[in-house]
Amino acid sequence: MARLDLDDLPPRVAALLSDLPAGEELLLVQHGAVVGRLAAVAAPAAEPEPAPPPEQQMREVFENFRASIEDEF
Repeated sequence: MARLDLDDLPPRVAALLSDLPAGEELLLVQHGAVVGRLAAVAAPAAEPEPAPPPEQQMREVFENFRASIEDEF
């Protein structure tokens, strides 16, 4: 797959490409002829990190509490 770095493009072109809403298409035209078509897609949503098991959560809470008590005294 070819890759195009937006930093290598003129600012106006980079802004046009990065602001293209999902589902929109951009025609690439050269000398009046269509030479390509780009379709914008939504970036996949990041999967949420699974919550740690309750035992680990309790252990972290206890360790934080113990560390704060030790820091005080």
